Order: sequence, then C-alpha cells, then structure tokens
Amino acid sequence: MANYTAADVKALRERSGAGMMDCKNALDEADGNVDKALEVLRLKGLKGVTKREGRTTSNGLVVARVNGGTGYLVELACETDFVAKADKFVALAESIADAIVAAGATDLDSALAADLGGKSVADAINDEAAIIGEKVELRRLAVVADAAVDAYLHRTSKDLPPQVGVLVAYSGADAETAHDVAVHIAAFSPSVLNRDDVDPATVETERRIAEETARNEGKPEAALPKIVEGRVNGFFKENVLLEQDFAKDNKQSVGKVLDNAGVKVSAFVRFRVGA
Repeated sequence: MANYTAADVKALRERSGAGMMDCKNALDEADGNVDKALEVLRLKGLKGVTKREGRTTSNGLVVARVNGGTGYLVELACETDFVAKADKFVALAESIADAIVAAGATDLDSALAADLGGKSVADAINDEAAIIGEKVELRRLAVVADAAVDAYLHRTSKDLPPQVGVLVAYSGADAETAHDVAVHIAAFSPSVLNRDDVDPATVETERRIAEETARNEGKPEAALPKIVEGRVNGFFKENVLLEQDFAKDNKQSVGKVLDNAGVKVSAFVRFRVGA
C-alpha cells in the first residue's frame, strides 16, 4: 500500500479540486508522491475529455470586472456545487476574468483565445477540467460600457460563490442609486430596459392571449380593448426594467427613481448560473 497520510489526500484535494476517491487512487498510483499524483490526475482527466463533452454543467459561478467605463460579466460553469465552491475553481474563474479584461475580449471566441499565463484561456480550462474530472466551460461573457458601470454579485447560498451577477451601464453622478438598481435587477430579473426593446412578436402574442382570456372569461365586447391594454401593460411592468416597481420603494417605478437621481441607464445584463 502506498505510503501517504490523510493530510496528503487533503493537500491533493486542495491543489486539484478533484474528489476524495480520485485523489486516493492517484496517490496509490504515484506511491504517495503528491506532485506525481497531481500529474496522474491531469493525464487521466485529459483522456476523459471526450466522455465529458455531453455532460450538463448546471453549477458554477459568476465573476465581474469593471475597467473604467467598461464592465465584464463572466459565467464559468461546472457539473457540481462541490467543484463550484472549490478554491481552485474560484481562482480559475478570477484569472479568466482578468485575462478577458487584459485582452479586451468582447465575445466567447476572443475570450477563449485570450492569454492566461502563457496559454489560452481555452487550454487553461481544459487543463483544470482534466484535474478536476468534471466538464468545465466558459458559458457566457457580456460586456457593457458607458460613462460608468456598476457591478453586483449575489450569493444564493452562503456556502457557494456568487450565482447571480449584474452589470449596469449608466451616466450620472449618483452611484448609490445605480447600485440600488443593480441589486433590484438581481432580485426582479427584468428582461429588457425599455418596452421598445421587447420583440413586437412577443407583444402581439401577449395581446392575443389577453384577448382570448378575456373572451373566455365572458367579458363584455365593448370592454375588451381596455382590458387587453391593461393586461399588456401588466406584462410590460413585469418585464421592463424602467417600468418595474422599485425594490426599495414600490410606490415608484425604477424609471422614476433614476430620473429623480439624474441617472440614465443605457444597458444592463444579468446572469444566473445555469439559467
């Protein structure tokens, strides 16, 4: 039997992010040498890359960076929450975000090609995935820009890294209000900034459903236009950021709060891991 201790297993787990049994097996194969065991994990992991391709990555984390008036939001995905909260995985996500900013990447292709310590981000991800033994992927990248950008990251569980991330690009001097709106977006998940941003086909579908529902409810024919308009406006109020009731004061819309603060939001983005 290989000569290693529980402390060696713990050390290998911390360095690799791999599971306990994988670490034990690697130490057995490496005769207790932690460095060699790390290499064993990597080699075995690389052989399993193809097998992992079809797996689902429903866990992970979000990372944000603000560089002047440009904000970057990154989602790095993995298979299990065990890996998502591992220091190794978190550090990988942070280094990827830094590499993306340094490269000025604006889409996934340029992000994956960005330099990270002498290798591409794509290769760095594959190397870590080989050690971890899970599928890891850079799932999403969003970039927004304006005079200023606010970033907010939210933990849905105290045991996990941030699972929800928001960027708000804006102009105006009231950074506190901009941040409050970012927190609001995290909680209420608007889909667009203005009602003009909603796909006309979606609006038409909502209008048709509202009319059919009202007719099925036996509403008077003369009242239908007003009822339909009210229900479509309700759809806008639920999905359009500027028309939502503000989280900190539901007597005001987000748009009204921003106007009062002299803040104009030009864009926002919200990621939730796995969504």
